[in-house]
Amino acid sequence: MSVVQSVDNVALLPAYLAAGTAVLVLLADLLLARAGATAAVAAVGAVATAVGAAVVGAGQTRRTFCVGADCSWIMDGRAALVAAVFALLALGVLGLSGPLLRSGPTPAGEYCFLLACSMTGGVVLGAAGDLITLIVALETLTLPLYVLVGLRRGSLASAEAAVTFFVVSVVATTLTLLGAALLYAVTGGLHLGRLGVLLGDGRDLPLTTAAIALVVVGIAFKVAAVPLHAWAPATYDGAPLPVAAYLSTASKLGGVVALLAVVQRALPADVTGPVLALLAVLTMTVGNLVALRQRRTVRLLAWSSVAQAGYILAPLGALALAAGRTGEAPATAYAAAVAYAVFFVVLELAAFAALVALRPAGGDGGSVDELGGAARRHPWVGAAFALALIGLAGLPPGLAGLFAKVTVVRSLLDGGAGWLALVVAVNAVVGLAYYLRLAATLYAVDPAPVSGAPVGRPAWTVGVALALATAVAVVLGFAPQLVLDLAAR
Repeated sequence: MSVVQSVDNVALLPAYLAAGTAVLVLLADLLLARAGATAAVAAVGAVATAVGAAVVGAGQTRRTFCVGADCSWIMDGRAALVAAVFALLALGVLGLSGPLLRSGPTPAGEYCFLLACSMTGGVVLGAAGDLITLIVALETLTLPLYVLVGLRRGSLASAEAAVTFFVVSVVATTLTLLGAALLYAVTGGLHLGRLGVLLGDGRDLPLTTAAIALVVVGIAFKVAAVPLHAWAPATYDGAPLPVAAYLSTASKLGGVVALLAVVQRALPADVTGPVLALLAVLTMTVGNLVALRQRRTVRLLAWSSVAQAGYILAPLGALALAAGRTGEAPATAYAAAVAYAVFFVVLELAAFAALVALRPAGGDGGSVDELGGAARRHPWVGAAFALALIGLAGLPPGLAGLFAKVTVVRSLLDGGAGWLALVVAVNAVVGLAYYLRLAATLYAVDPAPVSGAPVGRPAWTVGVALALATAVAVVLGFAPQLVLDLAAR
């Protein structure tokens, strides 16, 4: 007979801190009614969440909500890394949102509350041990974004982006829930570890393939994998720039973490491997080719993030070959996907932070041509932007991006998927064209005057967020093992 164990509140500390931040933001907005104070409370809560995750994850793996050997909450090194990254992303986006909250009609209380709620979903997602917890966490991460995307009041593009994101996301969630229901119907279990045992024992269960396909396809939407990518460019371009930064980083990271959880622990690699390999090839190829034609900055970054999602999915696509040869998938594939996702979100946040610094408060990303000569007017911001772009391209001195791509290619070669490593290499070369073109535009000689460009220095909160994101990217470039070790745990 299964015995329900007592709740480990220490393991739940990061979730408590994240959820408590959302509650405190509401109270601060009610009692203080000042945008700066509300944002400060949210920022302190995000820092506390990151610190709490680091402290809890530094020790041994902690489990709670367990029935026998099956646990719904598993806080290990990787879960702590995910929680800390989500908290720091929320902190960075708060910094980028400073000018928007001060000068625009955006209500600070609602904005910070929704951001804290989304952060809570990300924190829970990393430690989810069963399908229900994972899906609820993923939706908690995503639901506040429907409102945040539409906060550019008076903008038709923002309203269209919010509606598009909502409709497509609801369909994807429906597919995921249907797949989870079918898995429960054929196995009688929802815990990821138990599903892995039941689906991996060689039994030919009815509807299993359909259930697995529905779960993978539903979660792939969050990663903006082709052919489930069409929502991303329009949504990013219509959203306020800080929200677009959060969408392109936190939302994508959430999808990667969820996909990793079900692929590594629940679903058989011989079924998911070919699907993910195909998605990876389509995603990186379509993303890079369409990005070559983009003239709007945010759309270019959006399509490039679609291509980056393909690189993240590539190691998982090699699992089928490795599992077929050795009977189990190499842990390096999972570690490579997590590490690449972390490196990507840091560089992507730095790129968006630089774009926010170069654009008017509350404005959109503008066109690539409008950034002509921006690095000559704002040398430090331009240098940070160029470094982020070079890192996303995988070139030195952007060492974080270079190590990320090397890690992915090495994991593919270790998994026996040399052909997929070749596809990654070819697409990385294609990506150089638009990344270097945008970087060169920043340093254009004798640029034409740009209407709507900010005259003075960027807001200090934006500058701090940009400086910290750039510093983290530089540190990870020189010490990538900090992430690789945690990702492998």
